[in-house]
Amino acid sequence: MTFRPNYPRVWLTFFRNSVLRELSYRGNFVIELITRMFWFVAQLVLFDIIYRHVPTIQDWTREEYFGFMATGMLINGFVEALFMPNCANFSELIRTGNLDFALLKPIDTQFLVSAERINLAMFNQVLFALALLTYSLVSTGAEITPARVITYSLLIVVGVMFFYALMIALASTSIWFGRNQGLYDFWFYITSFARYPQGIYRQSAVGEVLWFGFSFIIPVLLVVTVPSRVILAKVLEPSWQVVFLAPALTLLTLVASRRIFQWSLRNYRSASS
Repeated sequence: MTFRPNYPRVWLTFFRNSVLRELSYRGNFVIELITRMFWFVAQLVLFDIIYRHVPTIQDWTREEYFGFMATGMLINGFVEALFMPNCANFSELIRTGNLDFALLKPIDTQFLVSAERINLAMFNQVLFALALLTYSLVSTGAEITPARVITYSLLIVVGVMFFYALMIALASTSIWFGRNQGLYDFWFYITSFARYPQGIYRQSAVGEVLWFGFSFIIPVLLVVTVPSRVILAKVLEPSWQVVFLAPALTLLTLVASRRIFQWSLRNYRSASS
């Protein structure tokens, strides 16, 4: 009989191990919670100060922008909780030779190296983001319908999957470079564009190039702006078709990242070789 691993059961085992790890280092866990809380408050204070001087930024009011900010925090919270610790540790698996043990296990290697560790402290950011989103929706009076909530939730999943695909593709380069800290810095630089609404960039010729490149080539702007506009009942730009464009481009990115990961493993030289 062919062995088939139970992926949900394996993931739950990883989750339990992560809980035990966090309980073993409670001080570090508390410090991370405080750090994320400070960062969250600092972002709110910064944009609250800005909106005291201007009524809107592009077409975003203060309360609507907080909804956009909450969406970005929600996506980043899931990415950094579920995938960031593992992708950051991938180069260490190569350096120490522990990737050999992952390759020998009867389970998909990408799943194994992507899900082994979970940063539970980052779920604190998810809760903060949900609270801020609730405040934004109540303040703006946006109509909440089941269809809109389902669409928003699916687009959040799309955003998480896009950032994961980008991250695992960059992590795969560790096969050749050994340590790829510079590429992780590149990932943060790219994703920093998603901290601001898509339309803000369309103010100059350079901004138009950034808007097009990060909307339709590397869609970092779409995966945050589109769900924000959907849940806040704002008009989608440039048209309603971007609701389908973001998932399509994310699917292509996932396929490409899978190919890159498998190609990198074929070029891997084990510690024993």
